[in-house]
Amino acid sequence: MNTLLVSPLLIPLATLVLCLLARRSPRLVGALSLMGSAALTAAGLALVSIAAGGEIIAGQAGGWAAPYGITLVIDRLSAVMVAITGIVGLATVLVAQARDTDPARGRDFHPLLHGLLVGVCGAFITGDVFNLYVWFEVLLVGSFALIVLGGGRRRLSGTVVYVVLNLVATMMFLLAAGLLYGASGSLNMAELAHLFASGEVPATANAAVGLMLVAFSIKAALFPVFGWLPASYHLAWTPISALFAGLLTKVGVYALIRLVTLLWPDSGIAHEVLLWVACATMLIGVLGAAAQTEVRRILSFHIVSQVGYMILGLALATPLALAGAVFYLIHHIVVKANLFFIGGIAARLTGAERLAAMGGLYAHAPWLAILFAIPALSLAGIPPLSGFWAKFVLVKASLDASAWIAATVALLTGIFTLLSMSKIWNEAFLKPYPGGEGALRRVAGLRPALWAISALAAMTLAIGLLAGPVMDYASAAAEQLAAPQGYIDAVLGTPAR
Repeated sequence: MNTLLVSPLLIPLATLVLCLLARRSPRLVGALSLMGSAALTAAGLALVSIAAGGEIIAGQAGGWAAPYGITLVIDRLSAVMVAITGIVGLATVLVAQARDTDPARGRDFHPLLHGLLVGVCGAFITGDVFNLYVWFEVLLVGSFALIVLGGGRRRLSGTVVYVVLNLVATMMFLLAAGLLYGASGSLNMAELAHLFASGEVPATANAAVGLMLVAFSIKAALFPVFGWLPASYHLAWTPISALFAGLLTKVGVYALIRLVTLLWPDSGIAHEVLLWVACATMLIGVLGAAAQTEVRRILSFHIVSQVGYMILGLALATPLALAGAVFYLIHHIVVKANLFFIGGIAARLTGAERLAAMGGLYAHAPWLAILFAIPALSLAGIPPLSGFWAKFVLVKASLDASAWIAATVALLTGIFTLLSMSKIWNEAFLKPYPGGEGALRRVAGLRPALWAISALAAMTLAIGLLAGPVMDYASAAAEQLAAPQGYIDAVLGTPAR
C-alpha cells in the first residue's frame, strides 16, 4: 500500500506511542507532539499536491481486494481535510505550550490529542462505512477523555451532555450500518455507490442511509439536534475547545457530504429536507449566539450557524454550491479554531469569560485586538477575507438555483454574525475594564500561542487574498464529488463491477 496513503494514520499513531513512552519528560513529550503535528501537516500538504492533479489514491489494507478489504481513499476533499487537520493540530500543540495553570495541561493531553487526530484522519480517508464507524469511535473516545481532562463539576456536567448525545448518534449509526449491510450485502462506499446508481438496492437500504444521515446530523450539530454543542465546547480547556470547534463537527459534515454525493447524488427529497435544515440551522444558531453573554458560548452557537452554510451547499448540489461547501469547510476550520484560541487568551488576560466582566483589551493588548479582528470579520463575511468569498459563492449558488429563501437566510445570518462579533469587540476590547486598566493581567509565556494565532490569521488573509487558487481547488473537488464514477473506479477498478 502507498506509504503516503496511510501516513495520516501512521504519523499520529506513532506520535501517540512516542508521547506515552516519553511521558516522564514533559518537555520531550511537547517536542514530540510538535514534531508529530508538523509531520502530519507535511503529509497532508503532500497529499493535496497529488490530489490537485486529479489523481484518486486508493488502497486495500491487508491485501484483500475491494469490497472485502479495508479501503483507504484520498481524493481532493479528503486530502485537504487531512492537511487542515494537521495545521489545526499543530496550532493546538503550540497554544498548549503556552504557560497555563489549567489542570487539563497534564501529561495525558498530548497522547490523547494524537489519538483524536488518528480518529479524525481515519474518518476522512476511509472508504467503507463500517470503518467510518470505527474511526468515529476512536475520535469519540479521545474527545471524551480530552473534554473531561482537568475535572471540575462544571466541566463534568458539560461532558455528560456531550457523551450522551454522541453515544445516541453512534448507536444510531451502528444500527443503520447493520441495516445497510443486510439490505445491500456491502459496506464499501464505492460498491454501495455502484449499487445505488444501478437501482439494485431495496427500500430498506435507502431507509438505512436516511437513518445514517440523521446520526451524522447530530454529530454535525444541525437543527434541531445541536444542543449538545453549545452546552459543552466552551467548558473545555482552551486548546481542546478550539480543536473541537475547528474540527469535530466538520467530521460529521464531511460524512454527510461523502455519503450524499456517493449514494444520493441526484436532487430529491433528501436534498429538499437538507435545504430546510440548513436554513433553520443558520438562523437558529446565529439567534442563539445573539442571546449569549460569554465569548466562547457565543462562538459555540456560531459553529452551529456556520455548519448550516456548508449543508446549504450540499443541499443545492450544483457544482458551484458544492464548491462553496468545500471552500466554506477550508475557511471555517481555520477561522473558528483561531477565534476560540483568542477567546481563551482574552479570558486569561481579563480573568473572565462573561462579556460584562471583560474590557480594555484594545489598549492593553492591541496585538490581540488585531488578531481577533481578522477571523471575526472573516466569520461575518466582510470582503476581502475568506468568509466573504465562501458566503458569496453559496449565496450566488442559491440565487442561481432560485432558492430565494435560502439566499435571504444566508445573508441575514451574515448580518447577525457581524452584530455578534461587534458585541464581543465592544465589550471585551473597546469598553474600559470594569476593574480599571491597571487590574488587567500581565500573562507571561504566551509567545507560542501568539505564533499559532498569528499563523492562522495569516492563513485567513491568504485564503481571502488568494481566493482564486483556493476556489479552483474547491471547484475541482466539487467536480469529483459530483461525478463519483472516478471514485468508484479508483476503488473497485475499471469498470466497476
